[in-house]
Amino acid sequence: MPSFTEQEYLEIDRAAEVRNEYLDGQIFEMSAISAAHSKLTWNLTGILGTQLRGKQCEGFGGNLRIKVPRGNFYTYPDISVACGPQFAGDKGDDTLVNPELLIEVLSQSTRDYDRGEKLRRYRTIPSFVEYLLVDQYAVGVEHWTKQPDGSWLVRETLGLDAEVVLESIGCRVRLADVYEGVELVASSSVASAERQSRPQ
Repeated sequence: MPSFTEQEYLEIDRAAEVRNEYLDGQIFEMSAISAAHSKLTWNLTGILGTQLRGKQCEGFGGNLRIKVPRGNFYTYPDISVACGPQFAGDKGDDTLVNPELLIEVLSQSTRDYDRGEKLRRYRTIPSFVEYLLVDQYAVGVEHWTKQPDGSWLVRETLGLDAEVVLESIGCRVRLADVYEGVELVASSSVASAERQSRPQ
């Protein structure tokens, strides 16, 4: 498998019609997503966008690349929120380096990666303090928060009546709003339609 420099990756990714992830010199095309995944992301973008209005933090959708400062890793989270100066790189406005909150909607093909290797790399970002993993097969989220001693605490929140408080950005998220209009489907049927192209 050929190895690419960061600059070569950026040139390829900026010219591509699809999003690509860069991991230790390798380029991986991002997986296709389901309708439920897309709707969950849409709902969360609206919820957070309304609450962030007038605040110092700014939210971004899944088409914004982020760079992990330590390690050779670029990727596209479903949603990112940053506070303060945000961008770096030769283009100056297309690569986020200081997210405080990252959100991923879990899919059958990437859930282990999102909880494992991706999270380990995300945790090297100095500004990163909250991680929300959203299930597209059942009503529930995993909420990871960085503690004062540097450890991470994870809480599972289930059910439409539940609410998650995102303390780093001062937002409250009701699961009933997150899952509004979302048709949950069996994970097996979604997996057959997904293209798994990144390492697990």
